[in-house]
Amino acid sequence: MTDIATRATRATRVAPSTGGRRRRHGGGPRAGTIAAFLIPFFLPFVLFYLVPVGYAIWQSFLVVRRTGGQYGTSYTTFGGFEQYVQVFQNNEFWNSIGRIALFGIVQVPVMLFVALIMALLLDTPLLKAKSFFRVAAFMPYAVPGVIAAIMWSYLYSPQLSPLVDLLKSIGLQPDFLGPGAVLWSAANVSTWLWTGYNMLIMFSALQSIPQELYEAAKLDGASNWTIAWQIKVPIIAPSIILTTVFSIIGTLQLYAEPAVLRQISSNISSTYTPNMLAYAVASGNNYQQAAAISVVIAVITFVLSFGFMRLTTKRAGL
Repeated sequence: MTDIATRATRATRVAPSTGGRRRRHGGGPRAGTIAAFLIPFFLPFVLFYLVPVGYAIWQSFLVVRRTGGQYGTSYTTFGGFEQYVQVFQNNEFWNSIGRIALFGIVQVPVMLFVALIMALLLDTPLLKAKSFFRVAAFMPYAVPGVIAAIMWSYLYSPQLSPLVDLLKSIGLQPDFLGPGAVLWSAANVSTWLWTGYNMLIMFSALQSIPQELYEAAKLDGASNWTIAWQIKVPIIAPSIILTTVFSIIGTLQLYAEPAVLRQISSNISSTYTPNMLAYAVASGNNYQQAAAISVVIAVITFVLSFGFMRLTTKRAGL
């Protein structure tokens, strides 16, 4: 009995150590598998995102000096915040920020409201042919932004547009490319492009709501209108906040629509939006100034989007 107990005790002592060795040996291939899945993402992320961003930030702290006057030899040196001071003293920069702010204050709420209405309509059992309307609403998003702007520029052109001719035939004199309307013409293109995308996000959130909740509300006498605005909308509030954040980021990155419309309208300058200003400055070989403008735009985008998200999530209790 003593020998048996001794052997059993030794076996119990060996077993944990053997299991430990197995676990340690098992961790190696598992770590390698995880790395194999992560490297295809992190490598391009570092090379094509972090490195360019870091390089742009570094360039924004450089300035070009000249020795021997205007026609002397140029050299690049560290200038601290000199480029940023010039950005904040640039009236064209603040004018472009003002246009984008006005654009976002009007276009983003209108676009998201239309997207919400479309999502609610698709979610109601009263609507027929839902698949067709869902694809039709999402289809504009499949059109590249530049192509969409070219299509709409044809409809805006006074010489070519059948829409302009139709409006003139009923006594209207539209000027979609005039100084007071061209910003909203660009906003219309953005709304047409992105409404379906935002609608799909909201509609996907609506699909995750249990049907039992609607049935209970109907038993309590709630109408379809009440269910939509007092049950569905509060539940998908996180999706609405998400689409708003995406829209804020997209607004500050506005470039394609006004850049295309600029070809047919003299009321859009090369510095019409912040991104267009950065491109115009870079085209003049002032890469350091363009980098500083880009960094400022990125910081403003981060502050606005993150601030909006924090404010709304706190109020919604999310």
